[in-house]
Amino acid sequence: MAKEKIILGIDPGTSIMGFGLIKVIGKSMQFMQLNELDLKKYDDHYLKLKLIFERTIELIETHHPDEIAIEAPFFGKNVQSMLKLGRAQGVAMAAGLSRQIPITEYSPKKIKMAITGNGNASKEQVAKMLQNMLAIKTLPKNLDATDGLAAAVCHFYNEGKVGGEKSYSGWASFVKQNPKKIG
Repeated sequence: MAKEKIILGIDPGTSIMGFGLIKVIGKSMQFMQLNELDLKKYDDHYLKLKLIFERTIELIETHHPDEIAIEAPFFGKNVQSMLKLGRAQGVAMAAGLSRQIPITEYSPKKIKMAITGNGNASKEQVAKMLQNMLAIKTLPKNLDATDGLAAAVCHFYNEGKVGGEKSYSGWASFVKQNPKKIG
């Protein structure tokens, strides 16, 4: 019998957190869900972080993913934006780690490369490729959800490969790999 597992992909953000789920059966994948958590109506950054954490826990408790793939923040010029994105990613990771779910981080370029073969592909190109690949009837208006799904699909394609991306299997693993982040 083919081994089954569920991968939750997350595109963290403080305006919109996109997420997607795939089921892996043996060497094939099936589309389960893609959606987003819209945070634009909230002004309080700490409330947004709380909602990201709670929604991630809710996804974990509903779908029981075996692994989480998360998009790493890209390095931009705006330090405040980077800080906010890092916090959003951190609380989503903390939710997974609190449930002992292994997490792997992928750069946006690596995700785009895995889906389209082009590390500089647009969000639209990634979404269209996923739509064709997974037979998704309609794409969402915001493409943050497809970015989350893309992280899950990227993880499926990179399973078993050593690619220099960061993986954490729990708090002890995170602390061991990040000694300078522990005060």
